[in-house]
Amino acid sequence: MSKAHRGKGILELFSHGRGECPVCKRHNVKLLYEQEAGEIKIKVCKVCKAVIKHGKKSLV
Repeated sequence: MSKAHRGKGILELFSHGRGECPVCKRHNVKLLYEQEAGEIKIKVCKVCKAVIKHGKKSLV
């Protein structure tokens, strides 16, 4: 069986979900993970999501 619909949801996002991560400042990475920074939610990359989860970096 093929996987024809893989990644279909990010095609509808602006620039296909890619941009600059506000935490690590890397360019053209997928920003698909929401993290809370105080009262607002920001989208971060997969690497920064894991770093924040393990307590090595904070957004505040």
